[in-house]
Amino acid sequence: MPSLTCNSTWPAASTTCPTPPPAIAGCLNSWPPSFSVHVVCEATGGYERNVVAALHQASVPVSVLNPARVRHFARATGQRAKTDHIDAAVLSAYGQALNPKPTTPRTEQEQQLAELVRRRVQVLEILVAQRQQAERLTVPVLRRQAQSLVRRLQRDVEQIETQLQALRTQAATLDERVQKLEAITGVGTITALGVLAELPELGTLNRRQAAALAGLAPHPRESGQWHGRRSIGGGRAPVRRALYMAALVAAHSNRHLKEFYQRLRSAGKPAKVALTAVMRKLIVLMNQILKNPNFALQN
Repeated sequence: MPSLTCNSTWPAASTTCPTPPPAIAGCLNSWPPSFSVHVVCEATGGYERNVVAALHQASVPVSVLNPARVRHFARATGQRAKTDHIDAAVLSAYGQALNPKPTTPRTEQEQQLAELVRRRVQVLEILVAQRQQAERLTVPVLRRQAQSLVRRLQRDVEQIETQLQALRTQAATLDERVQKLEAITGVGTITALGVLAELPELGTLNRRQAAALAGLAPHPRESGQWHGRRSIGGGRAPVRRALYMAALVAAHSNRHLKEFYQRLRSAGKPAKVALTAVMRKLIVLMNQILKNPNFALQN
């Protein structure tokens, strides 16, 4: 059973408790009423969800951190060992040193959307792999097995897409947001749902924040008189994956983005660099459309 290791400065101790909701509630009830708490934890592929949900329900601020940042912080302090108790102490030190912003709780609709979108991506990856393997199989029984599995995966994808459409139909706010994004030439339903699932903050950000959260902001590499090539990185990779095909279509079909793409190519920019710039334009445009109800879109 997964467990939660807690490190606190009051009292200076480390405790461990199971992660099922009743056990987490018991842990919360053990804290004094006057105890000011801000919990920091790592994203652990979903294992943190029960803890985060219980903390949000108890109105306790919690920050879900990128594990890579926490590991870099630990190494910066000279800590290379890794155990549950050491990790808890590192997270506590990270929270005190950097005071991370609390993670905004997701609604049930946002959680369902994210789960459906992510599962669809997972099934599609398996489907592509199975199709490639089926083409190389020579034993008849193995080919039949692979083809049967491909058909099953195709049905699973269709079921997930049906569930996505049903969720959109049931949620008027989600449907309105999707329709606004679909109005952009190159952006389809799946792209719009994928971006909203992985970037629910869209529509509340400024242009720099939108590009940075999507990992589409070019980072400078300079030292003295040396100027290296800027590159993107970090942010939320699933957003970039969702935007790629939309940018590819927009670069050839959207009048303004097509001109922008061709101008960059004429200036000698590589195709991938120009396409990444189109992706950045798209996410900024999406944010602006959702942020400003009076925004007039010109395709």
